[in-house]
Amino acid sequence: MGELVVAGVVMGLAGTVAMDLWGLLLERLCGIGRPNWAFVGRWVATLRSGRVFHDAIAGVPEVRGEAAIGWAFHYAVGVAYGLIWVLLAGRDWLAAPSFLPLWIFALVTVGAGWFLLHPGMGLGIAQSESATPWRARGLGLVAHTVFGLGMWGGALAFIHGAGVA
Repeated sequence: MGELVVAGVVMGLAGTVAMDLWGLLLERLCGIGRPNWAFVGRWVATLRSGRVFHDAIAGVPEVRGEAAIGWAFHYAVGVAYGLIWVLLAGRDWLAAPSFLPLWIFALVTVGAGWFLLHPGMGLGIAQSESATPWRARGLGLVAHTVFGLGMWGGALAFIHGAGVA
C-alpha cells in the first residue's frame, strides 16, 4: 500500500508540474495567460465562511497569502488526483502503466473545475460566463491531457526507479 501512495504522490506532482510547464510555454509562445492562482486561493480561503459560489471572485476582498494558498491548493489537488488514480487502477496498472485509461481519468478531472471551481469563482459552469468559454474549455482539456501525460511519465519514472513488482 505504501508503494501505491508514493507512486500516487509522484504521479500527481509530475502531472501538475507538466501542466504548469505547459502553461508557461503557452504564455511565452502564444501570449495565453496562465491561471490566476491568487484568485483560486481567495476562493479556497472563502470556503471557511461557508460560501462556495461568488458572482465574481475578483470583487471579493483580497486574502492575505492568497497566491500561496492557490498554488498549494493546485498542487494538493494534483497529488490527490494522483493518489485517487493509483488507488483505483491498482498495482497491476502500476506495473505496466498504459496511457489511455489514465488520459480518460485526467480528462474527467476537468469536471471539478468546470462544475465547482469555475462557478464558485463566478465564471459559470465550464466558464460559460467568461469572455471566451469554448477557448477556455478547449485549453482546459488540453491542459488536463498534459496533466495525464505528466502523471504517466511520473508512473514510468516511479516503476523504473523503484522497481515495481
